Amino acid sequence: MARRQWSIAGQLFALQAVVVTLLVLAGAAGAVWLARSDSRQAAKDEVLAVAQAVAGSPNVRAALTAADPSATLQPYAEATRVATGTDFVVVMAPDRTRYSHPSPDLLGQPFIGDIGPALSGEPFTVTNVGTLGESVRAVVPVYDDEHRIIGLVSVGITTRAIDRKLLAQVPVLLGAAAPALALAATGSWLLSRRLRRQTHGLGPGEMTRMYEYYDAVLHSVREGLLVLTRDRRVALVNDEGRRLLGLADDAAVTDRPVGGIDLPPAVSELLGSGRDAHDEPVLAGDRVLVANQRTTRFEGAPLGTVLTLRDQTELRNLASELDSVRALTEALQAQTHESANRLHTVLTLVELGRTDEAVRLATRDLALAQQLTDRVVGAVTEPALAALLLGKSAQAGERGVDLVIEPDCRLDDSPLPTTDLLTVVGNLVDNALEAVAGAPPPRRVRVFVGAIDDELVVRVRDSGPGLDPDRVADAFRRGWSTKSAGRGLGLALVGQVVRRHGGAAEVTRTDDGETLFTVRLPVPGAAR
Repeated sequence: MARRQWSIAGQLFALQAVVVTLLVLAGAAGAVWLARSDSRQAAKDEVLAVAQAVAGSPNVRAALTAADPSATLQPYAEATRVATGTDFVVVMAPDRTRYSHPSPDLLGQPFIGDIGPALSGEPFTVTNVGTLGESVRAVVPVYDDEHRIIGLVSVGITTRAIDRKLLAQVPVLLGAAAPALALAATGSWLLSRRLRRQTHGLGPGEMTRMYEYYDAVLHSVREGLLVLTRDRRVALVNDEGRRLLGLADDAAVTDRPVGGIDLPPAVSELLGSGRDAHDEPVLAGDRVLVANQRTTRFEGAPLGTVLTLRDQTELRNLASELDSVRALTEALQAQTHESANRLHTVLTLVELGRTDEAVRLATRDLALAQQLTDRVVGAVTEPALAALLLGKSAQAGERGVDLVIEPDCRLDDSPLPTTDLLTVVGNLVDNALEAVAGAPPPRRVRVFVGAIDDELVVRVRDSGPGLDPDRVADAFRRGWSTKSAGRGLGLALVGQVVRRHGGAAEVTRTDDGETLFTVRLPVPGAAR
């Protein structure tokens, strides 16, 4: 098996640990360097002060003019050296001859090092290599009463002694760096732990592949997807979602409030409510969509909302046509049963010798059926619409409703796509049949389909209870229905066709109290 890559959290922790360690080490090194620099400067200040104090001593001035300066200066210098903690205190003549030194063997020998500035009357400090090794030293002139230079004083501390003092401070510096390093490591570990929990322990390669796969899948599926954040801003819309919602491919919608995007009203209402929805039909332009919406959560906390959309426009149209065919089939089955009963009656009358009554009974029903067929087929040459009206007539007869095709109904050729024509006529007739189903007799529905003044006009009137004038504006809105269990899609589909073709729809009340639905769709005059 291939070696598993480090997770992002593990890599981040390792990187932070290295960076923090280097920073702490660099800080400690910087602190040591600053301490060393401060120690050197403090040593310079110390030896200069001691040298100036020795040079200003009356005993030193007096000893320099004595016959044997070393007899007085040597014990004085050593006592001063021990008292001040310096490494040497040397009193010399202007010609470098030593009168004092920690090593008595070197008395009387010349002083090693620079003394030029002191001979010019300027005290100075310098780092030189002498008989005791490298040292930080100060050289100060000694004046007599007439302000003449009669000697020099040099006080020094070896760099080894300075470094020993500095090394004594290293444990303190390390003691301060160790808690800082531990605190930084603990913070990095806590951060990596949180990141590991949020990334589920995935490595960068795995997350990259996951993003590429998920992005490809989300944008290639034939289902619209819209994701909102918890503050109702758009996080993602895939390609199918843009198509179904009518959004341009280059429209900038990501990270925008959902209320600031031009969405279909039904979709905006569903997204704005934030409620869960399961297979809920919504209208988006001229499409019928099935929406599913739910709130996503992680560890109990809401993350946002996911809305999925499926296009069922064609399926709805097919289902509508299938319902019409099914209703026609059921009506034909009922008519077949009724015809069988009548045929049995006719045969019985013939057997009883009452042939005249048998002929009248048979020809009466045949004439009524033929009259309806002739009227529909003669007025409507569109075969699908003619079949629909015949089916609705049979369906109305089964419900005890008188479906009347207006005498002036005439449509030689459909100026609209057949599916749109069937959607308008079929849903208006179904709505009328539902309206009169619970009304007292006589229950009647009248249908007119024809071309008038370059318009296709569909009028359906019924003797039902009618609509409340305040609800007329809602009649063609999705979800509105006079039935408590209705889904309210029939008239909404009619409204879709009307809007798509730039037509108009209205609901009025006739003088005799009937409800009249009128749909007008503009068509070219040559199409009539």
